[in-house]
Amino acid sequence: MKKKEPVKYPFLPEGREILYVDLDNEFMAKAKDLCRESGCVKQPTGAVIVKYGKIIGTGTNAGRLVTECPRWDSPTGENYGPCKDVCHQTGHAEANAVKEMMKNYSESEYENADIFLYGHWWCCQNCWKAMEEGKIKNVYLLKNSENLFNPEKNIEMKKWGKPTEKTIEK
Repeated sequence: MKKKEPVKYPFLPEGREILYVDLDNEFMAKAKDLCRESGCVKQPTGAVIVKYGKIIGTGTNAGRLVTECPRWDSPTGENYGPCKDVCHQTGHAEANAVKEMMKNYSESEYENADIFLYGHWWCCQNCWKAMEEGKIKNVYLLKNSENLFNPEKNIEMKKWGKPTEKTIEK
């Protein structure tokens, strides 16, 4: 039997790991539901923060819904300026969920919570920083997310938010 190669993330802080769950996990299913509310057409994402079985924070990478991504064809993890300037995105799902959690709960209430993230296959440096500030213990992604949500492996994703020929001509 062939052993599965470890995922090579673009960024992972030293000493941290990413864990995986199936979609039948109730919190991953909730993160998937939130993902549908995202305004992002390139990489819609939903995040749910949980402690003691209770949801204490949620977030999406929502902004103004657009049909074409202003950073389309940018490499993963790069060129986020248009997300703020054009789509009015306030942050990534992880950071937005942490922000909501920290606004509504004290540190003793949220420390060591877990985050469930649907729509991503890794977390950027800024999101890890937010999760560390929010004292997140475990980060859970959907099993096989490195294939489902990585446009280098899921070629269909390369079309998500692609500008039309009309837009390119402008």
